[in-house]
Amino acid sequence: MSRYRDKSFINYVWTIDSMIDRIAIILAAGKGKRMNTDLPKVLHTLNGRPMVDYVIDNARKAGYERIVLVVGHKYEQVIEHLRSGNVNFAIQSEQRGTGHAVKCARDQFYDFEGTVLVLPGDMPLVSSDSIKILTESHLKCKASATVLSVKLSNPSGYGRIVRDQAGNFLRITEHRDANHDIRKINEINTGVICFDSKALCKVLDEIRCENEQGEYYLTDSIEIFVRWGAKVNAIIADDYREGMGINSIDQLREVENMMRTSETTKKIC
Repeated sequence: MSRYRDKSFINYVWTIDSMIDRIAIILAAGKGKRMNTDLPKVLHTLNGRPMVDYVIDNARKAGYERIVLVVGHKYEQVIEHLRSGNVNFAIQSEQRGTGHAVKCARDQFYDFEGTVLVLPGDMPLVSSDSIKILTESHLKCKASATVLSVKLSNPSGYGRIVRDQAGNFLRITEHRDANHDIRKINEINTGVICFDSKALCKVLDEIRCENEQGEYYLTDSIEIFVRWGAKVNAIIADDYREGMGINSIDQLREVENMMRTSETTKKIC
């Protein structure tokens, strides 16, 4: 039996105290089938570092010192990589969607009052500045949830940000569940969302798997909050590249090249 099945090891780093007002949950359980390797997706390297390291660093730079990583496929490898990194872990043994993934981590923030940031572990281009702006907007508006979005010239495959004629945020519709009109929308969900912790705990029990994929979408929480009359918001990042996830080796190399170009530009300037 794996030594990581001992739950005391999974949660060995820290416990919540009254001084903590924000926690980041990084979704890192995916296998990444299109990567065509047996390595957990978040351990694939960009310029010599596993992509999840960039995500953790950017969350911490934005003020999220407490990190919970939701792990699944070959989770022992991810835990081994980060065992000395002051990170907690939650295990998602079955891949049943982002809502289910966050629910697997709920014990880590159930008694916590503050902001819970959820972000994908395969999006290393989401900057600490954007996370800071997202968090500040979320707190200023006293929202139940605030989503980071971007606008793309080709939004195919991404969840769409659906607004009414006045610009009010109504819901997120995943591409596979979207009709023709919704697919014309070019504002997309990055998967980076700030939640009020108590609102998140409550809404997780209301999310259903009535969709094309049969999964529990965390994004369904937005429509539920709207139905409850709770405040939700979506803010658009300036740089569309922050919405780029990594689902294939080609995308990995593309993001790696973007990072190198960005670093070169910084050195010149």
